[in-house]
Amino acid sequence: MKPLEHWHAQSAQSILDELSVDSSKGLSSSVIAQYKEKYGANFLSQKKQKSKLVLFLQQFNQPLVYILIVATIVTALLGEWIDSGVIFGVILINSIIGFVQELKAIKAIEALAKMGKVNATVIRNGEKTSIDAKELVVGDIVVVYSGDKVPADIRLIKSKELQSDESSLTGESLSIEKNIDTIKEQTSLADRTNMIYSSSLITSGSGIGVVVATGDNTQIGKINTMIGDADILETPLTLKIAQFSKVLLYIILALAAFTFGVGLLQGGESVEVFMASVALAVAAIPEGLPAAMTIILAIGVSKMAKQNAIIRKLPAVETLGSTTVICSDKTGTLTQNEMTVQEVYAGEESYKIQGVGYESIGEIKHLDQTAHAQNKAFEQTMKAGLLCNTSSVVKQNGHFKIVGDPTEGALIVSAQKAGYKKEVLDDQFIHIDTLDFDSKNQYMASYYGAKDKKSSQIYLKGSLEKILQRCEHMLDSDGEIKTYDKDLIVQKAEQMAQKGMRVLAFAYMDQKTWIDSLEHHHVENGLVFLGLQGMIDPPRNEVKDSVASCHKAGIGVKMITGDHKITALAIAKEIGLKTDGNIASLSGSELENMSDDALLEVIEEVNVFARVSPEQKLRLVKLLQSKNNIVAMTGDGVNDAPALKQANIGTAMGITGTEVSKEAADMILTDDNFTTIKNAVEEGRGVYENIIKFITWILPTNVGQGLVIVFAIMFAFPLPLSPVQVLWVNMTTAILLGLALAFEPKEKGLMDIPPRDPNAPILSKLLLTRVIYVGGMLVIFAFGAFWYVMNILGGGLEEARTAAVSIFIFGQTFYLFNCRSMSLSMFKLGVFSNKYLLSGVGAMVFFQLLFIYTPFMNTLFGTAPIGFDSWVVIFISSIIIYSVVELEKYFKRKKV
Repeated sequence: MKPLEHWHAQSAQSILDELSVDSSKGLSSSVIAQYKEKYGANFLSQKKQKSKLVLFLQQFNQPLVYILIVATIVTALLGEWIDSGVIFGVILINSIIGFVQELKAIKAIEALAKMGKVNATVIRNGEKTSIDAKELVVGDIVVVYSGDKVPADIRLIKSKELQSDESSLTGESLSIEKNIDTIKEQTSLADRTNMIYSSSLITSGSGIGVVVATGDNTQIGKINTMIGDADILETPLTLKIAQFSKVLLYIILALAAFTFGVGLLQGGESVEVFMASVALAVAAIPEGLPAAMTIILAIGVSKMAKQNAIIRKLPAVETLGSTTVICSDKTGTLTQNEMTVQEVYAGEESYKIQGVGYESIGEIKHLDQTAHAQNKAFEQTMKAGLLCNTSSVVKQNGHFKIVGDPTEGALIVSAQKAGYKKEVLDDQFIHIDTLDFDSKNQYMASYYGAKDKKSSQIYLKGSLEKILQRCEHMLDSDGEIKTYDKDLIVQKAEQMAQKGMRVLAFAYMDQKTWIDSLEHHHVENGLVFLGLQGMIDPPRNEVKDSVASCHKAGIGVKMITGDHKITALAIAKEIGLKTDGNIASLSGSELENMSDDALLEVIEEVNVFARVSPEQKLRLVKLLQSKNNIVAMTGDGVNDAPALKQANIGTAMGITGTEVSKEAADMILTDDNFTTIKNAVEEGRGVYENIIKFITWILPTNVGQGLVIVFAIMFAFPLPLSPVQVLWVNMTTAILLGLALAFEPKEKGLMDIPPRDPNAPILSKLLLTRVIYVGGMLVIFAFGAFWYVMNILGGGLEEARTAAVSIFIFGQTFYLFNCRSMSLSMFKLGVFSNKYLLSGVGAMVFFQLLFIYTPFMNTLFGTAPIGFDSWVVIFISSIIIYSVVELEKYFKRKKV
């Protein structure tokens, strides 16, 4: 049945009437099954998954894999079982990696399901009892207390100082004060104060409510559905490789058919011509490309892990380098997710409190030139924040955490920075009673007395309005009580609020007679105003520089948060996000009233989105992608998971991140540091550059070998390379030479250029031209060496083919040094800066000498020893190839 809707806009009594439930007695056992059938069970359903066999077989459904399968079959038909096994091994390894990664993605929904494993206190049959939360149904009356995890979406019918931490669901960094008042239908999720939501945490107070949504119909259930429905996007490189592979497949088949037809027309034997066509196909297939890509990406993963970025999916490494927009959550990502007092106003003097987070390290500095060295009002304000407090700061796993309310945690830390400790004050005073904070009175009061009971004080903290209306005087910096300037205090509070701070006011009174119980009438008037404390969840120290680096690299940074607009804008300005456009920011309610077309017109201009729901985060990511952006989304909460999965590169926080966000992400930051994202983007750009270098290096061999065979057939020449020799060239050069490019260090200036165009081809026109002319030179020199050995030196077919093969081997070796950089000489990079490359060249030379001069290899590959004259031709040809490419790079640099 369709679930109830807009329950926050309905009165509690109307919902109780609609569900036919008495709030004092709850549901009777006789209707539980009926309600479960009618409204649904309280667990998250899992999307039906494909079988593991289907998932595994889908890994083979790629054009490049088709080519490799053809190569496997061809080499098997040729009887080259080792080569066939190696190629098939590459296919199998790539398929297994893809299969494993896809299985991991399924865990996101499983992690969500685990979050529902809690107990619930319910009223049924007129009695209070505890049941498994899975047994809850719509209509159940649920009782919640401080520390409870909310078991379903609940409309409150009673609330006593109730506050709920919904940060993982909405992004709101503060606990939300709850009440039972009916609110407007269009109220955003984060502002629905009469609702508590499944998976959120009760931080203080207690409440009673009626369950209005269970399982998939809860807010977290909707997120679960969005995760399952989010598109799994291919990375820019995999898309281009797929397109490239299709084109290559068609070209290879067309050339093989053309070669076969020409050979037959020239009267060749069908078997001989067929084997020549097979040789062409083998020559043109870049067998080493998938393995090289996997290894280059894996090396990138290893490098990133050392920089606190764990990559869950290999292609994500390259995607980072393509990123054009980073959509970042605010709380816990750009900020500390630790409320921190930054400003204090007391005794008509202002102070800046340095340091961030819950560690009590930071100086306190006067902002006024004529400030007193010892401000009694400031001291009492700090003391009030510590005493009027029920939370505590604890150290867990090397990190300080708050047990209780984050706001109170900030007050504890500010007092500690001022030199006060709770345990010391506890030795001096007796805590007698407390009036808890509630939304009606908007203050909290704590009553303390001396141990001899001769004196006692009441300390208050709360909203400025409620505190000031109870105050008659203020405490000045000398500790004297005097009249206060209300307008000045309000002005100071507004200045703090404009900086995105939450402002709390503090007051106290001496209780002349000892009382055993504190009541609200005791603090109606007669209080002495102490001061203000302004707090905020501050930006991480390094974020501003990281944002500037991203902007320099042409990467847009957008804040997408569930927090308030004023707070979001304050943080945005502090970290350097651009907010001076026609539209500085957009709120969730504004987004709700905008069509996709209207939003598309401004989405790239606006950098701050506040009070945004999970659905809207997902919508923003999709719209940015529709404008050809490669989107990286960062976040740590449950509410971020759908957008993390939809994004081209989802990035979760390792320390503060929920398991759901980690499972949905492509990358996890183990230090929760935004700077790590910048480093990962730079590493991703380096990985992409190395992949392009490999492709630019390997393709001339395939082009050259293919053309050698085509021309030989067309002009009725003997084949300069046999099929097995083609395989020798392809496999040995790819493994021993090409893979060394995976270890090529990043070039300088990678973050000084804009992101590459997602629609740009893998190879630019310049690089494509290079591939063609290098391939052309290999063809000319291979035919030349082949002809020279046979006609000038009088060598046999085997010796001539050996010289032609060596042209490809050593031509590729010299060209490898060209490909270390697309624009710089290897001497600029440092000849010895890539030791793996030098080792690979040494190994290639060694194996090529075995190929030429050992009888076993001569028999296996149809080769023969060659003399000094042949080596002269080989090395002159190789030096010419290297020199021509370096000249081209030189003239390119001159033009820039």
